[in-house]
Amino acid sequence: MNSKPTIGLVMKSLKAEFFQEMKKGAHEFARKHDSFELITVGTDTQTEIEKQIQLIENLIRQKVHAIVVIPIDSKALVPVVVKAVRAGIKVINIDISLDETLLKQNNVELTFVGPDNESAAQKAGDVLAGRVSKGARVVLIEGLQVAENAQQRKNGFLKSIAEYQLKLVASEAADWETDKAEKVFESLFSKHPDTEGVMCCNDAMALGVIKVLEKHGKAGKIQVVGFDNDASVQPLLKSGAMLATIDAFGSQMAAKGIEYALKVLGGMENKGSYSTEFKLVQYK
Repeated sequence: MNSKPTIGLVMKSLKAEFFQEMKKGAHEFARKHDSFELITVGTDTQTEIEKQIQLIENLIRQKVHAIVVIPIDSKALVPVVVKAVRAGIKVINIDISLDETLLKQNNVELTFVGPDNESAAQKAGDVLAGRVSKGARVVLIEGLQVAENAQQRKNGFLKSIAEYQLKLVASEAADWETDKAEKVFESLFSKHPDTEGVMCCNDAMALGVIKVLEKHGKAGKIQVVGFDNDASVQPLLKSGAMLATIDAFGSQMAAKGIEYALKVLGGMENKGSYSTEFKLVQYK
């Protein structure tokens, strides 16, 4: 009989570079430690809330010992997480926080592991603000609005906009997806051709924005910042088509979440918030 605990890692879209790296980091951590069995699952897109709920239901049925979860929707995932806790499964919340009010209503407290998204986004926004003039017209491309980290990143960018007295001409969600961001920004750019900067809540959406700018001969002339430090944006950072991004170290975040799951399984109280590092990535 296998005495090792089983830990399930529930991610968002496994087609996204950020979560591919997270999955890789989790498996590397599991290979090094060999003290638990790891199951990694995820959705196909960034918006499949029902599928993510089903993935957790499956892990409950498999009677895993712990679940590390990055919720697509901070509120919609609470009921199934509560169900897992009631079934005796230890749940660790990473990257995107579950709705604290709903958790409290269910008398559930969880460990949270993740970056300060608001401060990180503000740091990227400050870099953009330093490259444009006072009162410059900027666009904000938001993530999926039901996700707590999307709201935090938006708030961070808004703080930067306010501090540097930039003019926000449009703010619209593109749900973390490149194709949607391309369509959204194409429409916004046609209405606001005098845009001087674009703040994107992740790199996947920044790619969509830069596609539009390339088409209009504006890549590198209109400043773009993102979030995640995906491999696909490295050439754009080096060429100047993209100004900066934030590395939130997703692979390390997953490992840290699993680490806390093991601690909780070992008797540590499942509560508290633990910050993970982030850094600004910019080529001079």
